[in-house]
Amino acid sequence: MNLFSGTIRNLENGLSYATLKHKTIANNIANVDTPNYKAKDVNFKSMLADAKQSTIAANKNDVRHYDFKFKQFESGVFNYANLRARHNGNGVNMDAEQAKLAENTIYYNALIDRVNGKLNTLNTVIKGGK
Repeated sequence: MNLFSGTIRNLENGLSYATLKHKTIANNIANVDTPNYKAKDVNFKSMLADAKQSTIAANKNDVRHYDFKFKQFESGVFNYANLRARHNGNGVNMDAEQAKLAENTIYYNALIDRVNGKLNTLNTVIKGGK
C-alpha cells in the first residue's frame, strides 16, 4: 500500500529544481562584475531524468515498514554556450537574471502553496474531517 500519492514526491522534486535554480541565479547576480564569469542556468530535463534514475533504497527490517527512497540529484547546472560577453568577458545580463529570479520565485511560491494544500488535506483526513 502506498500511503501517499506521487504528487508530494513530484512537488518535492519541483522544489529541489526551483531551489537550485534560485541559487544559480543568485550566483550569477553576485558575479555580475567578475571578469570572465560566464552566466549559468539549470537544465530541468536533465534533473528530471536524474530523479527518475538515481534512487537510493534503504534497508527494511520488517515487511510492515514502508518503502523509503531518497532522490539524489546531479547538479543540472550548465554554462550558456552562445553567450555575449561584455568588455571584461563577463556574460551576466542583470535585467535577464532579475526577470528569471522573479519568475522562479513565483514558481517556488506556487509549489509551496500546493504542498501546503496537500498537507492540510492529509491533516483533515487524519483528524477525521474536523
